Amino acid sequence: MSKKINKNTLEKSFSLMCTARALSDLYEKNKEVTSKYVHATSKGHEAIQIAVGLQLTENDWISPYYRDDSILLAIGITPYELMLQLLCKKDDPFSAGRTYYSHPSLKRKGFPKIPHQSSATGMQGIPTTGVAMGIQYKENEGLSNYKKGEEPVTVCSFGDAAITEGEVAEAFQMAALKKLPILYLVQDNEWDISAHATETRAVDATHYAKGFGLQTYTIDGTDFTESFNCIKNVIKEIKEKRIPILVHAKVPLLNHHTSGVRMEWYRDDLEEAKKRDPLPKLKSLLLESGFTKTQLSKIESSSKVNVEKDYNKALNSENPKPEDLFTHTFAPTEVLIEKGDRAPKNKEKTLMVDSALFAIREIMNEHKECLLYGQDVGKRLGGVFREAATLAERFGDNRVFNTPIQEAFIIGSTVGMSAVGLKPIVEVQFADYIWPGLNQLFTEVSRSNYLSNGKWPISCIIRVPIGAYGSGGPYHSSSVESVLAQIKGIKIAYPSNGADLKGLMKSAYYDPNPVVILEHKGLYWSKIKGTETAKTIEPSSEYIIPFGKARIALEVNKNEPNTICIITYGMGVHWALEVAKEHKGKIEIIDLRTINPIDEDLIINRVNMHGKCLVITEEPLSNSFAQALTGRLQEKCFKNLDAPVFSIGSEDLPAIPLNSILEKTMLPNVQKINKKIIEIFNF
Repeated sequence: MSKKINKNTLEKSFSLMCTARALSDLYEKNKEVTSKYVHATSKGHEAIQIAVGLQLTENDWISPYYRDDSILLAIGITPYELMLQLLCKKDDPFSAGRTYYSHPSLKRKGFPKIPHQSSATGMQGIPTTGVAMGIQYKENEGLSNYKKGEEPVTVCSFGDAAITEGEVAEAFQMAALKKLPILYLVQDNEWDISAHATETRAVDATHYAKGFGLQTYTIDGTDFTESFNCIKNVIKEIKEKRIPILVHAKVPLLNHHTSGVRMEWYRDDLEEAKKRDPLPKLKSLLLESGFTKTQLSKIESSSKVNVEKDYNKALNSENPKPEDLFTHTFAPTEVLIEKGDRAPKNKEKTLMVDSALFAIREIMNEHKECLLYGQDVGKRLGGVFREAATLAERFGDNRVFNTPIQEAFIIGSTVGMSAVGLKPIVEVQFADYIWPGLNQLFTEVSRSNYLSNGKWPISCIIRVPIGAYGSGGPYHSSSVESVLAQIKGIKIAYPSNGADLKGLMKSAYYDPNPVVILEHKGLYWSKIKGTETAKTIEPSSEYIIPFGKARIALEVNKNEPNTICIITYGMGVHWALEVAKEHKGKIEIIDLRTINPIDEDLIINRVNMHGKCLVITEEPLSNSFAQALTGRLQEKCFKNLDAPVFSIGSEDLPAIPLNSILEKTMLPNVQKINKKIIEIFNF
């Protein structure tokens, strides 16, 4: 690690470090202005960061964390661009003023690629490991072709405090298990915010990573020569062996945790930390290498002048306009109309579970960039509901594979997979198990397109078997659509039959946005009385349904004077169809098919037409999506209503009991719904 570094690299590194230090000093000097929006800087971390940034190419990927402005300078981002984000300006190249300083999103020719970076500590670990997993997949499938020595490397940067996050453990586990080409850089300054490492970490990052079988290097991150040579060797090793490696760089934090949490409030080690400052060390190295003090002073002065100039330019740049708020919620989709043959002639009805299976099989036959993974979806079982049966045999273990019990990784890795140009279909085994993955779904998946200003939409399908079925009990019966509906930036489908499931699966695949498909377990095989209509003729391979288009599942007799519109989805459609047999010609049933987006035009039109409406859900009713929809209809259809818009759902209890009598008592059913319908008719 003592190999000498050429003078050009040393000079560039010193210039970058002086620039980073000038930025930090300027922010502190002008804190009344710069601290309007919270920020952190790399002061004390510059040597290791510059050592990394200078050695990345446009083939590589990196996820910096919020203290990595020196990495950004080293890959070629200008101080002006950094300060546009600091000041949340319209021309901020990363997010157009939507997120914090040093939270980059970059897709620029000649630069390493940077997917959207959240501020949640350690959460970048899973998406970035997903990038490495995607790179490996493409190499194994022959979808990428790089010259020897130019293979892409993924870098994931952490502060040492992030290593205690459970989701970081999931990332390390998968990287070690799959032998992914990723460099984990841990910058260890021994501080969380005010909590010290001695209070919060049982072992340091090196020892922790070794427990997963990761190869590690521990270095002095303030020594530029040691840092540069270590990173150079590690990158070479990853390119050649395609393995994960962790570099644990020990550094001092010479600035505030952030602009809002000042170091003098709680730090008692500042004088000791200053003795490890990397800037004087690098300056001494350059003097030893033949540079003069005059040369170095000129570089320092030039850096300060340029930073000051860029700061004044950034201050006077344009702010976002109010209307800029509303762009890039979703990337535009090309699937806008329903097309293809929904019910081809001379075909028998197909189980709903098989309709999904056939849809995925057709997609994977046509698109090599599509892969499927999750718990128990691999060759031995093909999913606990046989919803992925035969796919691994047909497409191989590289394209269809089991994951550990890691819902966060299953969901969050789709960010990286999508970034490298793949289309992952992943499965959360039961809706009840989705909770550990919600952090990734909310923090990373749903926000990427919006906070990257449209650069990084996440194209993925997340399959979630849902709902109560045959005494599944409190941990295999839950409904979660209301929670998901509050996560803006994802689309949600909840089909009631096989044809819709296949058409929506195809639509989801060609949609550039994240899609959650909720698939009711009780409809998979149509074994429950009254669910026979979930079986449908299998649509043609071209059949596709746009999101946000509901279906009229049952029409009324136009001569009936007293009619009602039922709005529902999933199992609710089948309850409604059974109830309608008791009120022939008087009930119209609208099957929403998708929860987000919702077909508001159709449902408002039909509620206005009938004047009476019932919304049915399987969820507990209070504070649910269904209850919110009821309120929306009251507001928008009020003048044409003959009765309040009613809703019905499960009892408001914490869980669905295992006992079949208690389960039946809790859930909606035909008798309960019929009673409510009679009440509305008589209103």
